[in-house]
Amino acid sequence: MSGTEEMSKALKASTPGFCDMPSTIVRASIVQASTVYNDTPKTIEKAGEFIAQAASDGAQLVVFPEAYIGGYPRGYRFGIGVGVHNEAGRDCFRRYHASAIVVPGPEVDQLAEMARKNKVYLMMGAMEKDGYTLYCTALFFSSEGRFLGKHRKVMPTSLERCIWDSLIINFWAAAGIELYCAPTADGSTEWQSSMMHIALEGGCFVMSACQFCKRKDFPEHADYLFTDWYDDQHQEAIVSQGGSVIISPLGKILAGPNFESECLVTADLDLGDIARAKLYFDVVGHYSRPDIFNLRVNENQNKPVTFVSKSVKAADDSEPQDN
Repeated sequence: MSGTEEMSKALKASTPGFCDMPSTIVRASIVQASTVYNDTPKTIEKAGEFIAQAASDGAQLVVFPEAYIGGYPRGYRFGIGVGVHNEAGRDCFRRYHASAIVVPGPEVDQLAEMARKNKVYLMMGAMEKDGYTLYCTALFFSSEGRFLGKHRKVMPTSLERCIWDSLIINFWAAAGIELYCAPTADGSTEWQSSMMHIALEGGCFVMSACQFCKRKDFPEHADYLFTDWYDDQHQEAIVSQGGSVIISPLGKILAGPNFESECLVTADLDLGDIARAKLYFDVVGHYSRPDIFNLRVNENQNKPVTFVSKSVKAADDSEPQDN
């Protein structure tokens, strides 16, 4: 079972009256906030403050944006061009790699304790390092402080592929997903439309979490390439405009999108809406055609290199033995 499926089932099971009530309300909060770049301990400390605030408002599920720990490298070029690298770019990557975390590891233990202390289910976006390779990863925690698992981003977008790898660890099909956590770096109006489509087609709640970052949140570097929005009221340049939003299975916007500031985006989710939505469209149920189309998912972890001892030969490669 993947971390998302286990978290969804555990959340329902821990909600009073889930089995005997026609509908159940779950309060969910999205944290729309910026990473503290090049300082993972302070980033986790900041996360703890938002988690405590959400819990005090009654949240049972807290969702963070993509790459919140370690930071989404918006505008970073790492000195990369076609056939070109430079020393400044290499050193920038060294610092970025240092901000990533090992999973499992001490930072994962810290997050698990925050979930336990505040009695919330937690989904945290993080940059994970495995050796010198980086993965954009979602981490899942139960309200008892148990690390449920992780999901590595299947396909990095555009130049993300230059610095992130893509390896499926906990890939889940749409079947059975009721609370769809969508950490992202895209706050555009087109992305909002995509989230609406996923909610309607999947018959699930969608929680799209995007960072709100100002230019001053990023370290100074001459090689950064930003597309800024200018806040006339506060006279500040905005690098990532947020846009976090919560959408119901019926396609209704329950909270957000917020393009103004760091904040919590919170809504009460009526799980009864899932059944209401499935009446008309169930993509893996009454609306499916497995006779003409089916999806096969390999959930095994595949390693790029496998070492085989020279003393062991494959059966079809063994020499015949004398009797």
